[in-house]
Amino acid sequence: MTILTSNASAAAPPRAELAERGAALPAVPEAAAAPPARTLWSRFIILMLCLAVVLTTLAFGTVHGWSIAAFQLSAGIVFVLWMMDALRTGTLRVSRSLLQLPLVGLFALGAVQLVGSVSFDPNATRVALTQIAALGVYFAAALAFVDSPRRLRLVVRLVVIFGFVLAVYGLMQHFVNPATIFWVREPKQAQPFGPYVNRHHFAGYMELTMAVPLGLLFAGAIPRERMLLYGFASGIMAIALIMTNSRGGVLSMVAEVMFLAIVAATALRRRRRSEEDRATRARATLVRLGLGFALIIAVVLGALYFGGEEALSRLVGTVNSEDPTTGRAHFWSGTVDIIKDHPLLGAGLGGFAAAYTRYDTGNGMYRLEQAHNDYLQILSDGGVVGGALGLAFVGVLFWTALRRMQSHDKYRRGVALGALSGCAGVLVHSFFDFTLHTTANALCFLVLAALATVNGRVEEEPLQDEPQLRRRKRRRRVSSFSGAAVPHRPADAPASAPATATEPAPVTEPAPAPAPAEAAAEGEGAAG
Repeated sequence: MTILTSNASAAAPPRAELAERGAALPAVPEAAAAPPARTLWSRFIILMLCLAVVLTTLAFGTVHGWSIAAFQLSAGIVFVLWMMDALRTGTLRVSRSLLQLPLVGLFALGAVQLVGSVSFDPNATRVALTQIAALGVYFAAALAFVDSPRRLRLVVRLVVIFGFVLAVYGLMQHFVNPATIFWVREPKQAQPFGPYVNRHHFAGYMELTMAVPLGLLFAGAIPRERMLLYGFASGIMAIALIMTNSRGGVLSMVAEVMFLAIVAATALRRRRRSEEDRATRARATLVRLGLGFALIIAVVLGALYFGGEEALSRLVGTVNSEDPTTGRAHFWSGTVDIIKDHPLLGAGLGGFAAAYTRYDTGNGMYRLEQAHNDYLQILSDGGVVGGALGLAFVGVLFWTALRRMQSHDKYRRGVALGALSGCAGVLVHSFFDFTLHTTANALCFLVLAALATVNGRVEEEPLQDEPQLRRRKRRRRVSSFSGAAVPHRPADAPASAPATATEPAPVTEPAPAPAPAEAAAEGEGAAG
């Protein structure tokens, strides 16, 4: 059995562009020239990936024991299908993306914490390791099996359509019966929104999904007749986000739209930087920033239209209270104390709840399970080692996705822009909440990270370069207006085929006798 690794060579120019410039074409390896055929097992893997994105969200975000167990079981099924695909093709498909290494390192860190008796809650650390392994399987499968433009479009459309449908349901539930999920479950001591018990986590999911259609729009990858449809879908998702009354979610949405506009005006235009002057690029940047601000204003007006003045008054109603952070400052101070006492390896993955009880200076009325800040929690759970792994993941994600935005494929550039912007929005939200500790949000985040960084297999090859097409049209135009007689010949006929009997022979007039001077010139030319 061989191992097929899809390396990160997508930044290199396609072979069509190299041939157009007259450059030598690199030798094509045998594995690249003849990739293994897509099997039924690989199709089932893509199906399982799409189902996981949908079902983990509908199962209340997959935060309960039964739903987490079902998710981990489905990851085991994906692994078995992966091995069946390898047995069928004789090739184990894996991706060489560096984004997988931080997840592997995080799993190894948890194993060291268990072996070294570092974790405050060994059982919680084992559960966390199982969850990391399940998420890692889906992430690696997305990198390895989203290997064609068709599969890329399938997953992207799933994210856009499901995000829109989820936003519509969230708005319906909010206006009809805001205290009940699916009209059957009424959580206690919680403010649900959509299928989520925690409204902030629903806002985080909207940040992920709404950025994908916006990225396609800003990259110009959507046909003109569909632009309004994509804009409407992203607008509904943004309105649903605002209606959650999550201040962290609204702030993250604004940061996400600004990030998308700035990156679209800078990174996407590097391909034509030599053809544009500085004033043109500055104008494009201002136009996209203006569009970003216009989108935010339109979303706020839409929220006011649907929810009235209360939609924004509730959003800022707690700003002037005695504790604007709603208890987060107290949580963060206790988390910092944990980091100070366990700086290297932390208190154990998943062991925050057990460790925080020893540092809580409050009355102990509430049991805190998360730090409400993913950055502080990764430091408290994994120490400096865990923080370095998280920083490495974010750095590789941005570096690789920005390179993918230089692709010749406009749709590919739009997907990379939208997926990276969605991840950036959630990373901003992670300063105030723990949205990535929800299984559905973590899975969607990793799927978008895979879409933003997957290599050039998902890019459409250019059919014909525009300069070459213009040159061919110019030659045809010149030949059509020239005085030379071009006999008619079918396109499929050989060049030496005689004229058919039905075609009349061309009538030619005898050429006039050349003048003496012209005859002498012709004689000299022949002698030369």
